[in-house]
Amino acid sequence: MDLYELENIAPYTDEEAVVALGKLAKHPNVPWISRFIFPDKPDTFLADVLRSITSIDEFQKLVMRQAIKWVLDTSVHNFSYDGIANIQGIDGKFLAMSNHRDIILDPAITQLVLFQNGIPLTEVCVGDNLLQSKAIEYLIRSNRMIKVIRGISARELYLSSQVLSRYIRTAITTGKSSVWIAQRQGRTKDGIDITEQGLLKMIDMSGTGSFVENFMELNIVPLSISYEYEPCDILKAREMLISRTQKYVKSENEDLQSIMTGIKQPKGNVHLNIGTPLTLEEVTEASFSDKNDRYKAIRHAVDRRVISGYKLWNTNYIAYDLANHSYKWADLYSPEEVESFTEYTEHQLDKVEPTLNRADLRDIFLRIYGNPVMTKENLD
Repeated sequence: MDLYELENIAPYTDEEAVVALGKLAKHPNVPWISRFIFPDKPDTFLADVLRSITSIDEFQKLVMRQAIKWVLDTSVHNFSYDGIANIQGIDGKFLAMSNHRDIILDPAITQLVLFQNGIPLTEVCVGDNLLQSKAIEYLIRSNRMIKVIRGISARELYLSSQVLSRYIRTAITTGKSSVWIAQRQGRTKDGIDITEQGLLKMIDMSGTGSFVENFMELNIVPLSISYEYEPCDILKAREMLISRTQKYVKSENEDLQSIMTGIKQPKGNVHLNIGTPLTLEEVTEASFSDKNDRYKAIRHAVDRRVISGYKLWNTNYIAYDLANHSYKWADLYSPEEVESFTEYTEHQLDKVEPTLNRADLRDIFLRIYGNPVMTKENLD
């Protein structure tokens, strides 16, 4: 594995970001975006800032922090977080392993919390399928994006996984940067947050020590982000329904549509939980198992933290009872809240083609919201 392979997936350097952001400043949509993020400034303000930036840290401070705060101010009722001490107590860098509900917001909100607490920002693993245009590539790779190669053969995937594993481990163990990675490839679409064992095997590929040493040196910290109103809920339900009878094929620019929908869609309350790092005792106990069971034990340790850290909202309890024709959680919500969520559900269902089976679509939609309640029950 040579240096070029690692550099090929690395985020932009400061010098590369300066060039990329200078080009991004010329994009015709920049004045329009500037009006939203900086409403009290001239339309040329964002372009001027992009041209003046001299480092990635400066870009985060002057632009991205304001952009995420704008998203929270305009589409989130209340944002909260807990567990920051779990990161502050770590000696060195860490691997944040998060549930994944929204393409952009999950890692972006995490970065904002780190920034507000004076903790260096992470690099972020993002699929290269999002690099659909040069403008998006300039933006994301200037945001500390580690490029995850998608849509390749099994042999290429194995080689690519080796490179990604080595990059992540090197970044953390040398003190270069902490890393954010989703617990699975792609967003959770059914509301069930489960870590992919293949991800854990990928991470372990680059280790040169024992199983315990390989995992402990990464300081794995599970994260759980909870949205009262799931970003892209109806788009997820639609995809799952179509996938029941045929291979789902994304339309052109569908990922970009999901990004924009996730940003603009009202999300109600949002909470980020930062779990405790995996312990030496947990990893040591996992090491006593056979090879695949080792990864299963690590997966369960991550899942327990993600699921227990997930904050349930009234939308989750209402959807669970509606989907299961029960009144199990009826003491946690009012009839008015049921009526409001039912109206919201039907409004969302109206957004997709009427040829889809409405009853099946509704059931999938409700279970997206209700399944977190089920996983909490199963955990208990």
